[in-house]
Amino acid sequence: MTFTIGGVVRARLDLSYDGTNFSGWGVQPALRTVQGELERALCRVVRGPEGSQLEPSDLRVTVAGRTDAGVHARGQVAHVDITPDSWQRLGGRSTHDPAQVLRERVSGVLPNDIVIHSATPAHEGFDARFSALERRYIYRIADNQAGRDPLTRRYVTWADRDLDVEALNEASATLAGLRDFAVFCKPREGATTVRDLKQFSWERVVTGADAGLVIATVRADAFCHSMVRSLVGAVTAIGTGKRDLGWLAALAAKDRRDDAIEVAPARGLTLEEVLYPPDAELAARAQIARARRGVEVCG
Repeated sequence: MTFTIGGVVRARLDLSYDGTNFSGWGVQPALRTVQGELERALCRVVRGPEGSQLEPSDLRVTVAGRTDAGVHARGQVAHVDITPDSWQRLGGRSTHDPAQVLRERVSGVLPNDIVIHSATPAHEGFDARFSALERRYIYRIADNQAGRDPLTRRYVTWADRDLDVEALNEASATLAGLRDFAVFCKPREGATTVRDLKQFSWERVVTGADAGLVIATVRADAFCHSMVRSLVGAVTAIGTGKRDLGWLAALAAKDRRDDAIEVAPARGLTLEEVLYPPDAELAARAQIARARRGVEVCG
């Protein structure tokens, strides 16, 4: 079933991208961004009245998590609103599914560092940003020479010192929960920095594609600007023995960003998954999230 929201069809887009050559998600003048490339591609495929050309401002994309420059995404989610006339025009005079046509045609004009896995009519009440329950990131680190693979260097951070996983987990546990993460976030005027950090844990992987790496799993209801990389940077300072838990406790108690935090490189960070409630609860979840004035959902 195709729902209209405010007189438009809302299409959900599930996508992945290699963030290496992007200046982040959000559109910026004269810079290459994921949103900019996606909106340009949509304008080449979606047509207005009588087949007229649309502008990016006509097809603004809303995303679940605005990733920083150089950050990757495997499970990003976005939505775009399309008029019913333009939606039906996608299928032409055939019986082709407009959603399938949208995915195939947009995929055909996108650069190869962005992939749309699916395009579907969103359920009533869906908002890619505000309906989300949580975002899950993975940060990957090779902390020894043997674990350095030049073929994955764009997605893994190389560390010069061995990491103590037990110390990393002990430190990370002190930061979990609902709290103000202002010290770990780049400030945005009027934006709250209160977040519910549901998981911040580390493991040294022994099998699979990440074998030999130390990885962090970071889950929260939302993230503010630069929060994940700041958390990783602060905790890895303890994992290498450069800092101790007393330093971290004093740092976390501050109410503004501190230059003592060495922000971890962007290349090691990937948005892996965005979770949503059942369809019947999408609208209610979005209403609750919007009530938190000024929330910025970022990497």
